[in-house]
Amino acid sequence: MAKKSVASLQTGSKRLTKAIKMVKSQKTGAYVFTESIMAPDRVSDWMSKK
Repeated sequence: MAKKSVASLQTGSKRLTKAIKMVKSQKTGAYVFTESIMAPDRVSDWMSKK
């Protein structure tokens, strides 16, 4: 159950995207948020990983 929140960031000549996904913790069973800043074309690959 990943929830996608994407914001576009521009730094100089590079265009970056900040993606946040919700992941269930193996230890506690609670949900934690994982965020990463990457190129826009890599977001869908990152979201599909567990």
